[in-house]
Amino acid sequence: MKKSYTYLLKNKNNSVIYTGVTSNLLKRIYQHKTGIFKGFTKRYNCNKLVYYEEFRDINEAIQKGKTNKSRQSTKKDRPDK
Repeated sequence: MKKSYTYLLKNKNNSVIYTGVTSNLLKRIYQHKTGIFKGFTKRYNCNKLVYYEEFRDINEAIQKGKTNKSRQSTKKDRPDK
């Protein structure tokens, strides 16, 4: 099976985080860094790779990506101390 990746990007100030899933990590990070596509990462300048994880199955990578996104939402909903 083809390798798949879940990855996290942050912006320069580490104030915005983006979770993605891809089968070609190098190509996808290049696309984020050059801003080829309009969207969230270009708008918020998320192009600093801070974490990635490799999977044998794309479905595992997608599930991990969903878990990461739900954790991000949970952190946003918590009041600051």
